[in-house]
Amino acid sequence: MICPSCQRENPAQANFCMHCGAPLAASELPERDPRVYTPAHLANKILKNKSALEGERKLVTVLFADIHRSMELASAVDAEEWHRIMDR
Repeated sequence: MICPSCQRENPAQANFCMHCGAPLAASELPERDPRVYTPAHLANKILKNKSALEGERKLVTVLFADIHRSMELASAVDAEEWHRIMDR
């Protein structure tokens, strides 16, 4: 595979150029059609619920809050315990 950045040859399986580190073109890989590898029952379910998957637009208000010394407190307890505390 030829690097598009430095034009040097690389192994076929390389994701990045062995010489300059540039990402190698993923476009050289054939694009797979999802219909080829998606089971029929799953494809039908997706197509039936297409409107639910596309979603809808809504106006929302988001509040971000920081808890004083929260990282210090979180490091003192187990992650699951911290989630339980914060989820109250």
